[in-house]
Order: sequence, then C-alpha cells, then structure tokens
Amino acid sequence: MSDVLDRFVKYCSVTSQSDPLTSEHVPSTPTQHEMARVVADDLRALGAEDVCVDEHAYVTAQWPASEGCEALPHLCLCAHLDTAWQTKGENVHPHVVHYDGGRLVMGTVDGEEIYCDTTTNPELDRMKGWDIVVSDGTTLIGGDDKAGVAEIVALLARYRNDPSIPHPALAVAFVPDEEIGHGAALLDLDALGCEWGYTLDGGPLGEFSYECFNAAEANVRARGISVHTGTAKGIMVNASEAIMRFHQLLPAAERPEYTEGYDGFFYLERMSGDCESAQADYIIRDHDKALFNRRKRLIERACEQVNEELGDTYLSVEIHDTYQNMADVILDGNEHLVENARRAFEECGHEMKIIPMRGGTDGAQLCYRGLPCPNISAGYYNAHGVREFVPVPELEGMVDVLQALMNLYAHPQNEQ
Repeated sequence: MSDVLDRFVKYCSVTSQSDPLTSEHVPSTPTQHEMARVVADDLRALGAEDVCVDEHAYVTAQWPASEGCEALPHLCLCAHLDTAWQTKGENVHPHVVHYDGGRLVMGTVDGEEIYCDTTTNPELDRMKGWDIVVSDGTTLIGGDDKAGVAEIVALLARYRNDPSIPHPALAVAFVPDEEIGHGAALLDLDALGCEWGYTLDGGPLGEFSYECFNAAEANVRARGISVHTGTAKGIMVNASEAIMRFHQLLPAAERPEYTEGYDGFFYLERMSGDCESAQADYIIRDHDKALFNRRKRLIERACEQVNEELGDTYLSVEIHDTYQNMADVILDGNEHLVENARRAFEECGHEMKIIPMRGGTDGAQLCYRGLPCPNISAGYYNAHGVREFVPVPELEGMVDVLQALMNLYAHPQNEQ
C-alpha cells in the first residue's frame, strides 16, 4: 500500500463519530480522544514540532519551512477527526476492491448486496481498473474526513523523506465535532500563527469551495395536555400533533431532497414525542444572508401561528446560528487562495471545479475568526452512508496536489 492509503485505512478503523445529543461536551464522544491520540502519535513519529493534544481532542503541530522559505507567512492545513453520526460508524472494516465496471459492491448484508453503480454514481465509468476503498456495507468508511487527515499527514511524511521539497512553515490542525457544527470553535489561532489556510474536507478530487451556507439550528419543543381519550374533547392538547402542525407550515418544496446549487432548505433532523411532550430539531441553510434570515423568521412565525390556533403557548423554539458563508472573507483580498489552488490542480493534470458548498466546513468558522480558509477536495464520494467510497488514485493524487499547492506558497504572493 502507498503511504497515504496505509494511513487512511488505519484511521478509518478507529471509531470517532460525533454525537449531537451530547454536544454540550467537547468532544461530544470519548472515542474522538483515541483518534486524536493515533494522529498525534503519527505526527511525533514524523518529527513534527510542538505536537499537542488538548483536553478537547484538538490536535495541533508545527512543521518548519524548507530552506529559504523561513520568512514567508505560515500556512494552516486543517481536517476533522470525527465522522458523521447519521449512519453506523463503529467497527468499521475498510478494504480495497479492484473495480472492473458494473456494480461497486461494498459487502453483503442479510443476503443482499450493498452496492452503487453508474446509475447513482456516473463517475464510476472513468474509474474502471482503479482500486477503491469501501466498507463492508454495514457502516460508513469515514472518508469525510479521514481522507483529509491521511493526506495531510502523508504530505508531512514526504517532507520528512525529502527536506528539499519547497514549502512554507505549516501548522496542521485536526479538530473534533465538525459534523455537529462545532469543529474549529476552540482552536487556538494565536498559537497556530498562520496567515491563511485550507481545510481538506471536500468530495471528489478537483472540487473547491470558497462559498458555503449560512447555517442555524432550530430546536422546537412542544408541551401538551394528556387525558383519557374517552373524555378528551375540549381538554386534550397533543404535543406530537402540535409539532406536526408546525412542520406542515414549512414549505414542502424547500427540503434537501428537492434543492440543489444555491437553493436553501429546512431539514427535519430528528423528532420524538408523545401526547404530553414532543420535540423536533431542524437545520436551516441558505447561501444568501437575507434569505437565511427570512427562513429563521418563518420558523418563528410558524411557531407563533400554532400557538394562536391552540389558544396558548404550547410550542417554543430556540434558534442558534452555527456558521456563516465564508465567501465575503475569501474574496476580500484573499483571492490567491482560489487561484493558487487552481494552479496546483492544473499542474497535477486535474481541472478544478468551484462549487457552492451545500454544507459547511471548519473553514467557515475559521474565516470569521480571522483565518481565511477555503475548502479543497479530499477525494470521497457518497459521504455519510454505507455506500461511501474513496478511489485510491484520488487519495494519492490529492497528496500531489497539496505538494504543488504548498510549493506555490514557497514564494511571496506578490511575486506570483
């Protein structure tokens, strides 16, 4: 196996899902501490400087500049340690299959093949003859974002093996709980000492994002009045029914399954309840700030309307912003982050595809904390599900792209 593939398979085998239900703790799950330890051990083995794992499972380290690049601005590379909570992510068994066309089979579960093909993933047409990393069909792999983690560590391994490769001083950061919106919130930017950065948390090789959603969480809570159904008339208030009324007031066409590109949406993440109490948690997304604020107000108005219909305050809602669109920061004097990424992809024989990110990354938080940080591809497909896969040529190719990109920052940016 190549170095990056070996590291990727190892990292995928370490459970590190985050959990939105315990988000008051950072990290939200103890398994992320183990993932942090494994990555930190690899950094120390490579000779990285100032390797630190803090009490919140943030891993940071420094890598010195190559000779002649010491005076250049430091650059940050960031990826997240946690994997998605929506699909089973423990006891992950990654393995490499050789794809010859047709079905890409992850495994067999209860007698049925778990697979994807060119109907769902047309890009498989160009992957015939490739080795591809998949799970056994019972879990996700964790390519989001352990592919990014492995690529950053593999880049440092190249620098260790050949110190003459030009690059500025680098800070690397591996953060917990990105999948539940916390990510880089507690990252010590002063200690990192970087002027710019990139997150490696994108999908197929070549994807690049400097735009993302504005994002918020809405927590809707309902109280009810429970009485015997035989004497309920005029008395009972069903909390679960109140939540259902609320949900019906949101535009049905503005859900993730009906939207694309710059379209915003409301997404019902989870709900539970009975007659006396019920709850529903939503995420709100929109690229446009005015439309985003309008969506938040619509949530509030829907809550008010249900209370008016029921004649009392049976519903309440709390809305919390989680991150902002990073485009304003990237396009305000930091355009070189986009153009250098384009040049790096081109030098490695790939076309860069700029997409409006239908989600967020740690870069969204970092941008508004003073570290301009767009998002670059990591090479995974079908993230957050059992049909996730990572093509080995793209995993390895991203290390080449990173090396080319860091080489472009081995020169003053006004000389580019």
